[in-house]
Amino acid sequence: MTAHTPPTPPFRDPLLPFAKRVDDLLSRLTPDERIKALHQFTPAVGRLGVAAFRTGQEALHGVAWMGPATVFPQAVGLGATWNPGLVRRVGEAVSREARAMRARDERVGLNVWAPTVNLLRHPLWGRNEEGYSEDPRLTSAIATAYTRGLRGDHPLYWRTAPVLKHWLAHNNETDRDTTSSSVRPRVLHEYDLRAFRDTVEAGAVAGVMPAYNLVNGRPNHVSPYLREQLRTWTDEELLVCSDAGAPSNLVDSEHYFDTHEEAVAASLRAGVDSFTDHGTDSSVIVGRLESALRKGLLTEADIDTAVRRQLSVRFRLGEFDQDPPAEEHAFDTPEHRALAQEAAEQAVVLLKNDGLLPLAPASTRIAVVGLLADECKLDWYSGALLHRSTPLEGLYERFGAERVEFAEGVDRVLLRTSAGTFLHVPPAPDTPDAAPGAEGALDPALLAGRTDLAPLTAGPDGTELALVDWGEGLLTLRAPDGRYLSVAEDGYLRASADQPGGWIVRETFRLEPHGDGHLLRHMGTGRHVLVAADGVKVAAPDTADEPGPEAFGEVSGEVSGEVFGLIVTEHGEETVARAAARADAVVVVAGNDPHINGRETEDRTTLRLPAQQELLLRAARAANENTVLALVSSSPYAVDPTDLPAVLWTAHGGQAAGTALARVLAGDVSPAGRLPQTWYADDADLPGLLDYDVIGSRQTYLYFEGTPLFPFGHGLSYAAFAYGGLTARVGPEAVRVSFTVTHTGAVPADEVAQLYTRAVDPSVPRPRRELVAHRRLTLAPGETAEAAFDVPLSAFAFWDVAVGRWRVEPGRYELLAGASSADVRQRTVLTLGGEPGVPRPVLERGLDAADFDEQSGTEIVDRTRESGDSVTPVAGKPGELLFRRCDFGSGVTEVTVEVSGGGTVELSLDGGPVLATLSPQAPTSGPYDYVTLGASVDGVHGVQDLRLGLRGPLRLARVGFLPG
Repeated sequence: MTAHTPPTPPFRDPLLPFAKRVDDLLSRLTPDERIKALHQFTPAVGRLGVAAFRTGQEALHGVAWMGPATVFPQAVGLGATWNPGLVRRVGEAVSREARAMRARDERVGLNVWAPTVNLLRHPLWGRNEEGYSEDPRLTSAIATAYTRGLRGDHPLYWRTAPVLKHWLAHNNETDRDTTSSSVRPRVLHEYDLRAFRDTVEAGAVAGVMPAYNLVNGRPNHVSPYLREQLRTWTDEELLVCSDAGAPSNLVDSEHYFDTHEEAVAASLRAGVDSFTDHGTDSSVIVGRLESALRKGLLTEADIDTAVRRQLSVRFRLGEFDQDPPAEEHAFDTPEHRALAQEAAEQAVVLLKNDGLLPLAPASTRIAVVGLLADECKLDWYSGALLHRSTPLEGLYERFGAERVEFAEGVDRVLLRTSAGTFLHVPPAPDTPDAAPGAEGALDPALLAGRTDLAPLTAGPDGTELALVDWGEGLLTLRAPDGRYLSVAEDGYLRASADQPGGWIVRETFRLEPHGDGHLLRHMGTGRHVLVAADGVKVAAPDTADEPGPEAFGEVSGEVSGEVFGLIVTEHGEETVARAAARADAVVVVAGNDPHINGRETEDRTTLRLPAQQELLLRAARAANENTVLALVSSSPYAVDPTDLPAVLWTAHGGQAAGTALARVLAGDVSPAGRLPQTWYADDADLPGLLDYDVIGSRQTYLYFEGTPLFPFGHGLSYAAFAYGGLTARVGPEAVRVSFTVTHTGAVPADEVAQLYTRAVDPSVPRPRRELVAHRRLTLAPGETAEAAFDVPLSAFAFWDVAVGRWRVEPGRYELLAGASSADVRQRTVLTLGGEPGVPRPVLERGLDAADFDEQSGTEIVDRTRESGDSVTPVAGKPGELLFRRCDFGSGVTEVTVEVSGGGTVELSLDGGPVLATLSPQAPTSGPYDYVTLGASVDGVHGVQDLRLGLRGPLRLARVGFLPG
């Protein structure tokens, strides 16, 4: 007899459409297996030969957390290139490395959680480094390019499956899991949704991740916009992956639901398909889902829908095909290394240049100084460096070590105990107790995270420590051989880190005045440092005095920490001044450490440069007028450039950061990066961090009416460019715009040609100017290129709250072509027909409270847990809503309001007396228990502006009118 070969199941047949294969595999999974598939870590199904699957692999600017990988510039740096073509190549490199790394380590996932498309609305957001721009069109252009690169070019199979973060209106880390972003409909459609929509519609997105915050009072993990907006933009089965721990937050911190069963059921029904919660332990989420199913909160169809979406992604990744198309999966190739350098070079923005740059490599003696001069910083989403280049190393390489002098500018200190001894750092293993810069000192990267090293001790011979002040009282301490002092889980203080880092940073401290000395508080644990017989450590939890509410100032009373005397052996600004005085030019490298004073979980508090770095900058400038400020940072700073001849900015540029900066300084590369967000001159120019109304509070370059320090799109060059011949031709679907850019300088260079529009006489507040197209051009001296764009007519539309949809308003529109939002070189005006506006048809439609034209003292909240908006006064304030051009026809006799809670609604015509006051006889039983109230009105007719006053703790959902 011949052995019987079982038939190949349809889900293994590569000739069938994916949809049929998904349905077949889904039908073979048991109910238990389907529920288990909803956790981030989906177990294998051995009987079907289906492997385990994990959603989520961080890949924001390289493969992260999985060991060495090519590290590209931070996302905000990629945004500063204004070059979608380059960014697409970066995405391709990252996806190839993800595949190559997975071939060696199955823990590397192919469902990548990148890019972040949250708009950089507020520069104090702690995660500013993760986004691309404050502008939705630039953000979507860069994000679309990156996702296309991550997806790959194969017509059927995806190299990786990108998931966009973080849905929706997420721009604060402060109380991020409990704060609500109040987003009016115009801001929702014109701003926050736009970046997501354009990227999803481009067709290279596998899904999205909801954000921790709430929007209009409702957690993003139960957002109705997932169904009402996101899933209408594409025919693809999008996979929605929860953020880590967010499903539990719905009950534990947000108290939005009473039980976890209700929470997971509501999330699943809203559109969440994969639950990232409780780490690798899927039993908790699976148990909640099983309980929700038994209680009737979910149906099997709900579960099947989510599993189908996950399986769709797995099929697109080629997982179930024995012979998917062969593809070379390269890793750390010369091409990737060159691309990392190219990206870092294109990200450099020249903010000011009075002729000092470029420096002359053959004759210039350079002093390179500052806290970041010899640093190559990584952020939370970086991979481990295979190669690295600091600004100092880059300048050594380009100018020659003999022509470059280095002064870090840190204070060198000894810490003396109350017993008269000094803190001492034991030598690194198998290494002499090396002096600063000594040959043979152990590479500190080999020590990162180790707990087997000897802890610090106290003795007669102290170790001189580098005290690095990062601002706001936060500092790091570093041994002479480069090792940072760190406190591990066992509480001992060791020189055991190569950089500050980790989810909880273990390398930051604060000096607190106490008597004649200082207590040293370790910020990772909140405890003071003490000296014990077995080594230096932090006080135990049961004996440590608890820190105050981030107000670590003068400490009195009993304390468990050691009181240290601070002996400064060398002042950093003095070393900087000496080096600067000996040089022909000084490069001051300043900025931030991405793990300190602003990062995920922590917003920044100021735009100001930290005081110690400002001191170093001024010391350098006083000693040498040829001082260049090179800012290397994740976010904008408010610096005074008045007496500085040259200023540059770049985000942390990954492995090639130093080489790229040196090549720009030397003139090997003409800088052409452009600012992806406004740089404000002062903290006073900023709105509140939680004010998401970019229209009402005049935020970003779109609406800001002040004078920025540097405007959106700004960036200078070593070359010069002339613009000419701007023309615009209106077609049935788009406006054909073209203009020329001519290189009038002497060196090859890139120019970023930018096209903006503005409505000349809008009936509602519109952007002062709005980016509609851009192109990065590479031109030789004397060369002319045409920049031509088809600008869709929809680019001129706004969200009309009167009719609840997009509308192009007829009238004149100005087109502005130039080198930045403020540097306009050519302009012309065109007239569009559009659709005339009409007064609000309030008799037919009524008024949704959130569709106001203007407001003060209110916020938008959830009408129900499932959908809809209401408006409520901000606690303790009177609220006002204004609805313009309401058409009351020949007159109305009664007004009705749908409200919950308790309080009063006052109705008046704008500028007139109160015509009606409506208030429940008693507060309703809950925020979602609405009642309809009515009142007679007189004299309300024709087209008039309507004003509503909201008083007390009520929610207003709708207003209706009955004709006379």
